[in-house]
Amino acid sequence: MLKGIDPLVSPELLGILAEMGHGDELAIVDANFPAVTMARRLVRVNSPAPRVLEAVLSLIPLDQYVEAPVTVMEVVGAPDQIPEPVKEFHAVASAAEGKPVEVSSVERFAFYDRSKAAFAVVATGETRLYGNVLVRKGVIRPE
Repeated sequence: MLKGIDPLVSPELLGILAEMGHGDELAIVDANFPAVTMARRLVRVNSPAPRVLEAVLSLIPLDQYVEAPVTVMEVVGAPDQIPEPVKEFHAVASAAEGKPVEVSSVERFAFYDRSKAAFAVVATGETRLYGNVLVRKGVIRPE
């Protein structure tokens, strides 16, 4: 463990976050997601997906140059429905950034395509459906 770093952030996840560059995407996915099939780099964190998102966003900023730096998977057959994990993702991202964050949604197979192209996939222990989120890393400005 390290002082000041969320205990959910393993050495492997810390390395992935540090290696990501501006504009790279990270997929944080639920237990049903085909993570092994999709991932270029895979790390597992056996916790609820919103809690993993909170740990990740304690270390990286969201991209301020895109309209929606957070993307979720739409509910199949009901794209306007907002599942509980998605509500929590929005709250976590907004709290991390200290302002409302725009969240976009894409259909299931588009989410899969973006996950395949993502820098890494974090497979969580999230058992609720639609506990999947993509975040685009921003820049850390010099002080």
